Amino acid sequence: MYPEELRYTAEHEWVRSAGDGTVVFGITAFAQEALGDIVYVTMPAAGELLTAGAACGEVESTKSVSDIYSPLDGVVVSRNDDLDSAPESINSDPYGAGWMVSMQPSDAAQFETLLSAAEYVAITLKG
Repeated sequence: MYPEELRYTAEHEWVRSAGDGTVVFGITAFAQEALGDIVYVTMPAAGELLTAGAACGEVESTKSVSDIYSPLDGVVVSRNDDLDSAPESINSDPYGAGWMVSMQPSDAAQFETLLSAAEYVAITLKG
């Protein structure tokens, strides 16, 4: 349920290294399950400067509206425009087609400070 190669935040975002210095992030399976059917997403635009831990968008579901938090400091490279017309991709494939933002971190070492899959699972079990 939580891919080992990803890193996670306590706010339920996952982060994948793209291998070219950029990272891609979205919300975890735990988060999308808690939200229910996702009907709308707002995400930052390319070129926007993000701050780790700060809200950078929203996910609206049939149950509630929740903030999306930037996992790292950096600049948005691109956003997943497919989510504008198919936000339900987050529910069906949170780690694939449901990705939200690609960004260029300002400090690559920050990635290593994020939670491992095991650490994230421990946090969700406490919830």
